Amino acid sequence: MRGARRQSSPPGPPVVPASGQTVLGRARVAELVGVSEGTLRRWADLGLVPRGDGGAWTSASLNHARVVQRLRSKGRSLADIALVAERNGLALHYLGSVLDPPVEHVDPEEVARRTGLEPALVRRVGEAFGFSAEAVERIGADDVALFEHVARVLDAGFPLVAMLQLARIYGQALGRVADAEVRMFRLYVRDPLVRDNAAALDAAESVGTLAAHVMPLADRIISDVHRRSLHWFIEQDAVSLVEQALDADSLLGLGRLRVAIAFADLAGFTRLTEEQGDEEAVEAVERFVDAVEASLPDDARILKTIGDEVMVIGDDAGTLVEWAVNYQLLHPQEPRPRMGIHQGEVLFRDGDYFGREVNKAARVVARAGAGEVLVTDAISAVSPRHVAFDPIGDVRLKGFREPTALFVARARAGVGQT
Repeated sequence: MRGARRQSSPPGPPVVPASGQTVLGRARVAELVGVSEGTLRRWADLGLVPRGDGGAWTSASLNHARVVQRLRSKGRSLADIALVAERNGLALHYLGSVLDPPVEHVDPEEVARRTGLEPALVRRVGEAFGFSAEAVERIGADDVALFEHVARVLDAGFPLVAMLQLARIYGQALGRVADAEVRMFRLYVRDPLVRDNAAALDAAESVGTLAAHVMPLADRIISDVHRRSLHWFIEQDAVSLVEQALDADSLLGLGRLRVAIAFADLAGFTRLTEEQGDEEAVEAVERFVDAVEASLPDDARILKTIGDEVMVIGDDAGTLVEWAVNYQLLHPQEPRPRMGIHQGEVLFRDGDYFGREVNKAARVVARAGAGEVLVTDAISAVSPRHVAFDPIGDVRLKGFREPTALFVARARAGVGQT
């Protein structure tokens, strides 16, 4: 039975000025940043830390002061920071327009008292979600609800090993989303205005307003896209469960699955980069990934992209190889992709696939030529209706002792593009 939770006294209601920023007071801002009030006042006098209506110290003040403190810890002088602030007031302006930083914190022991989780487990879960070493020791009071939800999920019987894996998947995926949001805003909105100093100064307020609308966009997207994707994958899993029931050999060990794995990359990509430049090469990769994503069969998906390479996972090997052959027919333009496909038993961990069979698929694509689909005997044995296989013999793949029989997959005679 979970022990009684001790709730700390809630803080008084925050004061919010007309601008919408929470009033904290100079002493509180200084405490949260870890500097003296005198230092904080000096930063404000230099124009590095803004104040709200009537000179109030607000959440925007805290955001800016944290950035100044981080720059100072990296050895940047106040004169250098002030010079940048003097030249344009836009660089950090949007900080105060997006999110309020946490101002109340609890330690893992307090989270443990509120949730019934062990303090060590609180730290493990926080680290899995991507909390920094500092943040996991000073957890935002608003984040306690996250750990309460984790506790409820574990109480319901969800295995801890699976919970930690899910936490890592969420942390890595959402961290990537947040990183992309900030970088896109910087590269395509803020930096162009910063380069035009006069316009930047005039546009600071409007850019802050734009940031306030753009940055929280992920909340709506994550909610809607996740719900839609969850429905689709549950449906796919239901299909797999039926097929598993019809195949007595398909039930594998804990955490293991049997899947088809395809790797595809653009042949000659390095040469393309050298001849036409980074931008043209990246656009070619984007077109390639978009085309792959749009054409994949329902039971396959792109697991990840690594430079110009995509890794595709599918439940049906026959469908996947038919897609690959058809893709090559429909996309003859340069640079042409090369593809390697294999299937076998893999270990599913942290949202990724591991094991010998994954490594083999990666080695197969390395032996393929531009516009070619190269497969192993595990794929050729599936015998899809529209695909023929031409043997090229046993090949010794890097890292594997025994030779592997490889085949070139091609459309059967009389089969046109579909």
